[in-house]
Amino acid sequence: MPTPIPAAQDGGLSVLHLITGASWLVQAVMLILLLASVVSWFMIDRKRSTFKRYTRTADEFEDGFWSGGEMSRIYHQWNDERNAEGIANIFIAGYREYNRLVQKANVSRSEMVDGVHRSMRVALSREIDHLETNLSFLATVGSISPYVGLFGTVWGIMNSFLHLGNQQQVTIATVAPGIAEALIATAMGLFAAIPAVVAYNRFAHIAEKLTTRYEVFMEEFVSIVNRQDVVRQIP
Repeated sequence: MPTPIPAAQDGGLSVLHLITGASWLVQAVMLILLLASVVSWFMIDRKRSTFKRYTRTADEFEDGFWSGGEMSRIYHQWNDERNAEGIANIFIAGYREYNRLVQKANVSRSEMVDGVHRSMRVALSREIDHLETNLSFLATVGSISPYVGLFGTVWGIMNSFLHLGNQQQVTIATVAPGIAEALIATAMGLFAAIPAVVAYNRFAHIAEKLTTRYEVFMEEFVSIVNRQDVVRQIP
């Protein structure tokens, strides 16, 4: 009975050796998962910065808006801001439509309220699209990466058993490397999926909170227009 060569001597069970020794299909699966992981981490970093900026903008805008400042001053302040986004854009769209309608004659209160509400709703839809950008990619990576890794594992184990058919004597030393290199694909699938799922759930929660915040502000602004308290503040 031949004596197996220890893994420490031939490096048979080192991760790098297992990856380079895997079949081309398993290597392709590993490469796809690696790229998916790198891209998802890039998206996670960008979305984290984006949500932090959107939250800070909402805090600054609402502090100024509810502090009793004039609508026209707030409008010109944020309209001149090149980086205006989020709740500020919703306000700008609503105030601009109101200012346009108030200059017209024979515009009823209901028509004015409907026009402002419609403009703010369109702006809200755009902002929601911005909030949800790249979230679908994270959801996709989180949902399919384990299955892609499992496909690579099944293929690698199948090849290992096919090769065992040519062996006259099967030992743990002959089985272990093939099984190990196949399981690496599953590990990489989980490595790509877990951060993507955690990030997606976190970002989806923040996006939902910001969306609710935008909707509440929109309804409050429309209510102000309905009461026409803003008329005397128009320059």
